[in-house]
Amino acid sequence: MTEQDALFEYCLRLGDNSLVLGHRLSEWCGHGPILEEDIALANMSLDLIGQARGFLGYAAKLKGAGSDDDLAFKRDARQFRNCMLVEQPNGDFAMTMVRSFFYSALAYLHFKSLAKTKDATISGLAEKSLKEVTYHLRHCSDWIIRLGDGTDESHERTQNALEELWNYTNELFETDEADQTLVSQNLAVDLKTLRKEWDDIINKVLEDATLKRPDDSRFMSKGGIKGIHTEHLGFLLAEMQFLPRAYPDTKW
Repeated sequence: MTEQDALFEYCLRLGDNSLVLGHRLSEWCGHGPILEEDIALANMSLDLIGQARGFLGYAAKLKGAGSDDDLAFKRDARQFRNCMLVEQPNGDFAMTMVRSFFYSALAYLHFKSLAKTKDATISGLAEKSLKEVTYHLRHCSDWIIRLGDGTDESHERTQNALEELWNYTNELFETDEADQTLVSQNLAVDLKTLRKEWDDIINKVLEDATLKRPDDSRFMSKGGIKGIHTEHLGFLLAEMQFLPRAYPDTKW
């Protein structure tokens, strides 16, 4: 695998994670539990979609054709490289917060490290994104503690969300040849080196929330970086891609 091909794959993963989770959070617009949270979720969605535009735009440039829009709207599910976690349905508010908490904890560590890499475009995008994901992590952590250490019902719902989403967490640290090619040139970050810090963040928040960390020995799903996804991504893309596919090349 050439360095350029590896960079393209790497940017797809970063962009797809942000795009898919951004779309999921946008589904809360007008449905938040309180007005303030409705606005917060919409803003987080916009942050993520902005990140997606940056990384997908760079990926398109590396291939010398198309745009971030083409990569977002003209690929099928098997061509997406996002982790399975971010494509999971919103469920209730606890499920949404746990999903974003797991992802934001990694994104915070990932972008903090990526900001120091040699590729000026990736490091610049990571530095800008770091400010946003720092807020996302703090916001989600506060809600996990508030829900976990709240009423019996909010505690139970949050614990159930942890149990349901935990089997998608190992995949957050999955790597392949593209990662190895870039890490050796200081163009990317070895995700496996971030696992201990991620565990520390997760454990601290769960302890404060009086929640139990799920068992690590269970079955863990993986394969998103290879285009393997749950059925949920296809339905998400059918909605997200409808207009540009129904009216191709339309100028708004």
